[in-house]
Amino acid sequence: MAAEEIRERLFQMQDESYREFQLKLIPTVDPDRVIGTRTPALRGYAKELMKEGGADAFLGELPHRYFDENQLHAFLLSEMKDVDRCLGEVQRFLPYIDNWATCDQLSPKVFRRNRERLLSCIREWIGSDEVYTVRFAIGMLMQHFLDEDFRREYPDMVAAVRSEEYYINMMIAWYFATALAKQYETVLPCIEEGRLDVWTHNKAIQKAVESRRITEEQKAYLKSLKIRK
Repeated sequence: MAAEEIRERLFQMQDESYREFQLKLIPTVDPDRVIGTRTPALRGYAKELMKEGGADAFLGELPHRYFDENQLHAFLLSEMKDVDRCLGEVQRFLPYIDNWATCDQLSPKVFRRNRERLLSCIREWIGSDEVYTVRFAIGMLMQHFLDEDFRREYPDMVAAVRSEEYYINMMIAWYFATALAKQYETVLPCIEEGRLDVWTHNKAIQKAVESRRITEEQKAYLKSLKIRK
């Protein structure tokens, strides 16, 4: 299906009230680039396009004009079943991601069965100069490498990232809060040793303390580790 037809379909699904709500959540995106298509509708449309085989022309058209097109692109990649093609398309798409929402919605299901292939790409992405490429890399470590495939080197990789970018540092904090919930004893030294910058350190503790997966005793100790400016 031609990219123009897909764009027309997105406008047919437009919800003005939802658009106004979205604009408050994605302040880095030009309002003129937001159509206002609800996420469930985009997910459903992505599955429809993948089933019909009508997504190739659209995926080949980068950069997209609208935020909603980027969202649809992310959902299409998330539905891909061929890991080689998916990794190639993700690599091509990452430089065009310009907001946290599209970055975080990009979550290919095929990565679950191909974690070693994914890991080699994460090692490359986490050193990128692109804000959302780094955020995506950390998000993938959080999503796929905090359970049975966890290794101590992974939080070390995240702790080594230094950035002035809010959307990177927030993801680092989110990663460590989740890592504390899942791998507390192993990850705790990163916090005890003050290996994150002050803002990210305190934000990670704040988010961890808000988690139901952290015990009251652990929460009390983490609070004692907050850095007072």
